Amino acid sequence: MRRIAPLLGVALLLAGCGGGRTVEPTAEEVVGSVPTTTQAAAPPGNATAGEALFKAQGCGGCHTFTPAGTNGTIGPDLDKLPQYAKQANQGSLTDFIHESIQSPSSYVQPGFSPTMPDYGQSLSAQQISDLTAYLSQQG
Repeated sequence: MRRIAPLLGVALLLAGCGGGRTVEPTAEEVVGSVPTTTQAAAPPGNATAGEALFKAQGCGGCHTFTPAGTNGTIGPDLDKLPQYAKQANQGSLTDFIHESIQSPSSYVQPGFSPTMPDYGQSLSAQQISDLTAYLSQQG
C-alpha cells in the first residue's frame, strides 16, 4: 500500500492539469494600437543649455571638442562623433550621442577605456537631450 499511495497522488495531480491542454486568455477586441517602441521619447534638447552643461560638468577635461575650446584626451575626440556613430552602427548621430551619454558602456570607442561616468543616473532626461542637441549640431 505504501508504494501505491505516492503513485495514486501523482495520478490525481496529473488528472487535474487539464489533460495537457494549455488555456490562455485571448483578447476579443483590440482597442488602440500596440506601441512600436519600448523607450520613452526623449524631450527636445536645447543646444544653448547643453553648451552650459558641457562646461559645468567638465566634459572638456576628458574630451576634445573644438566648439567648446577643449582638448582633453582621456575620452574620444567629440569632433569625430559622426565618424564614431557610423562605426558603432547604432542608429542616427543623435541617437548615438544620446545613448553614449545616457549609457556610456553601451558602446566604447576602440582605443579608449570605459571610464566615462554613468550620466544616465545623475542627469535628467532633459539635460541629456540638451547635451545631445549641443553635440549633434556640430556634426
